[in-house]
Amino acid sequence: MHIPENYLSPATCAVMATAMVPVWAHSIRKVKNEIPKEKIPMIGVGAAFSFLGMMFNIPLVGGTTGHAVGGTLIALLFGPEAACLAVSIALLLQAVIFGDGGVLAFGANCFNMAFVLPFAGFYIAKMIEKVIRKDKTESSGQSFSTVSAAVGSYLGLNLAALCAAVEFGIQPLIFKDAAGQALYCPYDLSVSIPAMMIPHLVVAGIVEVIFTVAIYTFVVKTSPGFVVETDSNNEGRATKKIFPVYILISLLIVATPLGLLAEGTAWGEWGADEIAEVVENGQALGYTPEKLATGWALEPIMPDYTLGGMGDVAAYILSAVIGVALLVILFKLLSLIKREKKCEA
Repeated sequence: MHIPENYLSPATCAVMATAMVPVWAHSIRKVKNEIPKEKIPMIGVGAAFSFLGMMFNIPLVGGTTGHAVGGTLIALLFGPEAACLAVSIALLLQAVIFGDGGVLAFGANCFNMAFVLPFAGFYIAKMIEKVIRKDKTESSGQSFSTVSAAVGSYLGLNLAALCAAVEFGIQPLIFKDAAGQALYCPYDLSVSIPAMMIPHLVVAGIVEVIFTVAIYTFVVKTSPGFVVETDSNNEGRATKKIFPVYILISLLIVATPLGLLAEGTAWGEWGADEIAEVVENGQALGYTPEKLATGWALEPIMPDYTLGGMGDVAAYILSAVIGVALLVILFKLLSLIKREKKCEA
């Protein structure tokens, strides 16, 4: 679901980035005002879950690959605004350091995976939870049931995939050269929507459900202090009993090379050197869109989670360690900034 560089026009990228500005501003205000400073580093751990989930590639229908995102998971733990910031920063690291998703397409990728996914997933789960708990006393334990978490994460991921499919699909309708060939993504809505939605509805959505429900249930049962609580009297519990979460993060890091087993490329993420040979509806594209071939692209430090001279497995684990460490450190620094501002007030 990571849209690469030059699959979207600069105009589309600008529109999507502009659309995200008020979302980011709202999310920053919400987190600053409502998340205790002791909890902010834990949002970084939530971001690490998302980062790692996106490294576990799985084979999808049609010969492509996909992955979980974990946006609804973070939203269930900390709220959708915190999830928006967590996934956005994870996507930024992926784009800049690992070349996973385009820098110019950053706004579009955030719109899909850091806005649509966690907000839709959270509020769908919340709505279902209200129905499930109708005429029942509010429980003091797990905030969301397995059913609400599952449905929210499934629909959240598929709504995000639909948005990505539309963004891909409108490109050849708007941006063409004099010969009528697409300048950017060459597949219109009649191709992009089924190509994106069928694999996500059938496989990737289920993987997102398993990832979300399994980790959410584990965290709530083993480390309840990890979850944001509405009772301000419990702020002191923020850092208690979260050791199992770090154990889980470590196990996921070690297991990330499993993502190397999935063969093929995610739909819409082909390189300019291979897209001409991609077969859709039984026919190869036969050309490389001009702007896709000649457009700007940042040279990442560890492209596709690899490093020259290092084996793929070792490089994949190193990438996971780097990503997790940067996310945890960054959110820890943000918590210190909040503390300083509070003291100055």
